[in-house]
Amino acid sequence: MKVTVFRKEHFNAAHRLHNSDWSDEQNQAVFGKCNNPNYHGHNYDLIVKLRGEIDSRTGYVYDMKMLSDLIKEHILKKLDHKNLNLDTDEFKELNPTAENIAVVIWNILREKIDRKFELTIRLYETERNFVEYDGN
Repeated sequence: MKVTVFRKEHFNAAHRLHNSDWSDEQNQAVFGKCNNPNYHGHNYDLIVKLRGEIDSRTGYVYDMKMLSDLIKEHILKKLDHKNLNLDTDEFKELNPTAENIAVVIWNILREKIDRKFELTIRLYETERNFVEYDGN
């Protein structure tokens, strides 16, 4: 019997979407306000979804305190109140779109969480715009 558990977190970060191979005009046409040379910010909501068997000893699928601690240590410390383009190694060469941020978060957490658990990342960039990544 598999059960799904979720942990929701929040972080703030600035970024600029830009492709250095393109002209300023093309970047502006594709990325619009997100191409602001002085960056802009978002209040991201992160939902980490784990699916697995209930442990008969604990009654948990996964200890939510442990999951919270993993997210805080390996994601929030890295991304919260940062300029993703300037302050993180992950986005020095990778455009920090919501899609890419979700994949980076998934990759970081996948290394820390046993593969017996299915892992999905849902990242809200705004209330209306969000992405989801499950490793496939």
